[in-house]
Parts: sequence; C-alpha cells; structure tokens
Amino acid sequence: MLPYPEALWQIILMAVLLIAAVINAVHHAEVIAHKTGEPLGTLVLAVCVTIIEVALIVSIMLSAGEDGALIARDSVFAAIMIVMNGVIGISILLGGLRHRVLSFRIEGSNSSLTVLIALAVLTLIIPNFTTTTLGPTFSNSQLIFAGVMSLVLYGTFVFVQTIRHRDYFLQQGEAELANPKIHVSTPSNAKTFVSSILLLISLIAVVLLAKALSPSIELAIDEMNAPRAVVGIAIALLVLLPEGVAATRAAINNRLQTSLNLSIGSALASIGLTIPAVAFVSIVFDLPISLGVDALGMTFLALTFLLSTLTIAVGRATILQGVVHLVVFAAYLFLNLIP
Repeated sequence: MLPYPEALWQIILMAVLLIAAVINAVHHAEVIAHKTGEPLGTLVLAVCVTIIEVALIVSIMLSAGEDGALIARDSVFAAIMIVMNGVIGISILLGGLRHRVLSFRIEGSNSSLTVLIALAVLTLIIPNFTTTTLGPTFSNSQLIFAGVMSLVLYGTFVFVQTIRHRDYFLQQGEAELANPKIHVSTPSNAKTFVSSILLLISLIAVVLLAKALSPSIELAIDEMNAPRAVVGIAIALLVLLPEGVAATRAAINNRLQTSLNLSIGSALASIGLTIPAVAFVSIVFDLPISLGVDALGMTFLALTFLLSTLTIAVGRATILQGVVHLVVFAAYLFLNLIP
C-alpha cells in the first residue's frame, strides 16, 4: 500500500485532471452544439456521457457478479436525483440571482418530464409490486418488456425533440436573441469533427478518472460507516460533472431552456439507455439484477417529480424554485449518509 502522503498527492492529481477533463468536455460539447443547433446540440453531451456511463456499469456488473445486482439501480436513481434536484436547483439559483426571472418553453420541458416520470415508475417502482419473482426484481420476460419499453419511450422522445416538434425545445425571448454567442460564426466542419473526437476522449477520461478515484471514495465512506449506496452517489456525481457544468453555464447565460434540455435529457438518457443494456447483460450472462428502490427512494422520487411538475408549470422560475430543489437534494444526500 502506498504511503499516505504519496497516495494523497495521487488523489489530488487525479482530482485536478478530472476537473480539467470536465472543462474540456464542456467546451467541445458547446462547439458541437453551436454547429448542430438546438436542441440537437444539448443531446450530444447527454448521450455521450450516458453511453460511457452504461459501459462502466456493465463492466462493474460483469466483474462483480452477484455483488453487482444493485449497481444499475443505485446509479440510475442517483442520476435522477442529482440531475432533477442538484443540477436543476443550482442552475435556477445561479441564473435567478443574475437575471431575477428565467423563462422557458412549457411544451418542451413538460414533454421531457412526462417521459421521465413514466420511465422512472416503470423501471424503479413497479419491480417492488410484481409477484412473479420475490423482492424488488423483474422476471426475465418482465425485464425484456421493461427494456423494450424504455427504448420505445426514449426513442420517441428523441424523435419529438429533434424532428417532429423541435421548436418546443428552443429558447424564446429577447434575452436569447440578444445573446452575443448566438451571432458567433458557426464552426467549420473540420473544427466540429476535431471537437467530436476530443469530446469523446474527454468523456472517457472523466469516467476513467472517476473510476480511479472510487477506491479512495469507498475507503472514506467505510471510515464514516456510511451505507454502500453512497459509493454509487459519489461516482455518479463525478461522472455527471460535464453535464452539470454545461447546464449551469447555460442558465447563468439566461438560457434556462437549454439548461433544462440538457438536465432532463441526461436523466432520460440515463434510464432509457441503461435499463435496456443492463437487462440484456443480466439475461445473457445470467446475472442477478435488482431495480426497485426502497420506500425512502420512492418517497424522494414522488417528491422530486411533484416539485418538478410545479416548477415547470408556469414556464418561469426564480431563485425560490432553485432553493427548494437544492434543499430536497441536500435531504437526499444527508439521509443516504445517515439513513
């Protein structure tokens, strides 16, 4: 085992590299978003991060065997809570402090939230009430059905967001039109291609560095005698850093619609792509998988979706909504540390 000072310096170095990778990923994602336009641009970062996150979850499932039965559930649930309360909360708070009132399209945000609620209930709550198998699990046929329906819902959402009703997800208002970034010349095809490659490299670096930091995180959690679910939360926080930074920057620039597209889109991708992948791996490799969250988790999901519905209902947000979401996020973190 490494001496403590040397290990500490390694942890600090990995943390610095992680921050640099996050900043680099956000920059290249913004270049691609500028080239492709909204809302397709906000979809790029969310899908890229989620695909790599799925690969990380699947690799852990295959290596951990029976001990990895909860990794998919914990990761997906943590992603929803981090995005819907943490990222959206800080985005609205910082944007509201700078611009007082933030506006967005109800049609797009409400559509995103509708799909997210359906996906979350189908995959994280219904397993607690099925009777074919014992515990919060699906049978193989139920798991296949949940995976297919997740793909159907997510695929339909992407079609509506990018093609059928693209205008629902575009920012409106004079503040958006006055944003100087809108008038910057569009990046060339060559620059966009290079940014795409560098974005992928940056996101892989984020995941690898998060995985490298996880043993230190696990050690700290063990010393605190905290529940093992906290490990999943900590890793999810690290993996979701690029999306969180990008969403927050958009809100600060008075583009809350872009921020919501990225935030809710990240949560949707997390479920819509993760569940089918882990369902396939579970069935093919005969690995156990438990998807249903406990009573406290269901309570937090219900509270999160109720607050999110009220936040989106009027198409305008202030620092009040931001603080409420952040308080719920703080309660989620606290009660996972001290159940």
